[in-house]
Amino acid sequence: PAPADLPGDPDPEEAVSDDSSRHGGRVRSFPHERGNWATHVYLPYIAQEEFLELLELLVSHARTYVPSLAATEEFHLSLSQCVVLRYHWIEPFVRSLRERLAAFHRFFCIADQVKVYTNQNKTRTFIGLEVSAGHFQLLELVSEVDGVLEEFDLPTFYKDPSFHISLAWCVGDLSGRLEGQCLRELQDIVDGFEDSAFLLRVQWEQIRCKSGNKYFSFPLR
Repeated sequence: PAPADLPGDPDPEEAVSDDSSRHGGRVRSFPHERGNWATHVYLPYIAQEEFLELLELLVSHARTYVPSLAATEEFHLSLSQCVVLRYHWIEPFVRSLRERLAAFHRFFCIADQVKVYTNQNKTRTFIGLEVSAGHFQLLELVSEVDGVLEEFDLPTFYKDPSFHISLAWCVGDLSGRLEGQCLRELQDIVDGFEDSAFLLRVQWEQIRCKSGNKYFSFPLR
């Protein structure tokens, strides 16, 4: 079946808006140009109630070190960087992804190691749960996604990726406040959380690609 788009602007040009105040002070990693669609390939994670309880504990504790932290509202594990596609590239890009990912089966990961990240230009800091098991399968997926990106002469994923699910973020490079003592305390919360070993064992069932306001799904077998 054809991928279903989420409700949005039907115009094939993305709406232009660079007002950082409208999205928490976040800054674009590349300038917007009409006809360019920000595109990202990822594994979506649907949070259960217990996971949200753990998230609340972690964020409330981390805010004693960085009060400006905001909890993530949608969760995912990235398989690509955010890249720019021209509108007329979207259909062949998605078709190539579908062909390359068709043979992959569902698999499990364990994401239970708290880690602090910054984006490449140091404008945002993140707290995430790093994958401690399932790394090999993720690298296989990234290899196929990278192959598609190379077809379109786009940047591939990081050479030695730290696969993770982001939990919270803030504007600026505040990693120094969150690493060390805070990070150790957050890991203790994860390790001591009831049923955390079961809770943080994630089964991936589909891959998604978001391009502008369009979403495409690739179910794993």
